[in-house]
Amino acid sequence: MKPLIYVFYEGESEQQYIDYLKSCFSDVAVIKRCSKRASTNLFADTKSRFEKDKKYRDVAEATDEIWFFFDVESKDRADEIWSERLKTINYLRKLRKKPNIRVRLLMTSGCVEYWFMLHFKDCAPPTQTDADKKKLVEDVKKIIPTYKKGDKDSIWKIAPNYPTAIKYAQKRLQSIKEIPCIEDTDERNHWLCKNCLTFSTVFEALDFLESLNSMV
Repeated sequence: MKPLIYVFYEGESEQQYIDYLKSCFSDVAVIKRCSKRASTNLFADTKSRFEKDKKYRDVAEATDEIWFFFDVESKDRADEIWSERLKTINYLRKLRKKPNIRVRLLMTSGCVEYWFMLHFKDCAPPTQTDADKKKLVEDVKKIIPTYKKGDKDSIWKIAPNYPTAIKYAQKRLQSIKEIPCIEDTDERNHWLCKNCLTFSTVFEALDFLESLNSMV
């Protein structure tokens, strides 16, 4: 059986990247994204879907993984925000028994364009201010001149370079000396959200999909 993965996301660019992954890995995984991005609080919105929407509630026991694809920004650093997110994560995990649903946080500091840049070069620029984010968009345009947020054609030109992004994102995470651990744990993810350093954990989802490919 192919693993069933539901993906919830913040922006239109993430939506197009997910659609590329659906196409690329359709032989080894069933990837389903929510029909529209969260309008306000990504985590609260997702919890509400599984509580109130029959479409999600009825497939919870068959769901193997749930992914949150989002940016980590300075405004999200408060411990109270992480505490609320963790409540949602734990709620979702327990919707399936033995084993629980695996919840992955596909996080990128500042904006998704940093993740896109890692598809082409090893870099760790500042990502938190509006000026930082604008520069990252311009940097992506230097490589893919047609790029704009949510544009399928340009994002589908970026996405096939994901093996390079895996390598550089992993290298970046390993270079952060203060991080409590490299492995995907709640402790690590809380630390990353709180400290807002330049990083992306999207590569971990790609690593997982690649591991499924190797088993075929």
